[in-house]
Amino acid sequence: MMISLFILQASGPAGSIFGSLWPLLLMFVVIFFFFIRPQAKKQKEQTKFLDSLDKGDEVVTNSGFIGRINKIEGAIITLSIGEKTFVRIIKNSISKEMTEAYRKSTAASTEVSSS
Repeated sequence: MMISLFILQASGPAGSIFGSLWPLLLMFVVIFFFFIRPQAKKQKEQTKFLDSLDKGDEVVTNSGFIGRINKIEGAIITLSIGEKTFVRIIKNSISKEMTEAYRKSTAASTEVSSS
């Protein structure tokens, strides 16, 4: 009788090792689905956006410059930000989110002014 109690007590903590790993595993899954995966998706969309840029597109940089693409030379883009005013920037400094927001606002303002 006494031996069976010791056996039951000895087998108890071994099961709790796996039980204590579940919260850690759950935390990793939550971090992956709420932080890592969305960030990777956002980065993939940004890369796709940068690859689709073409001469004549109007874009917004991370620093807020609004300009029209005049020339693309690999990773360097020449923006026309005014009449006879050109700025050379790095391609990665163009923001997809800011460009899309700018395009939506200009489309809405032209729609209002035309009606």
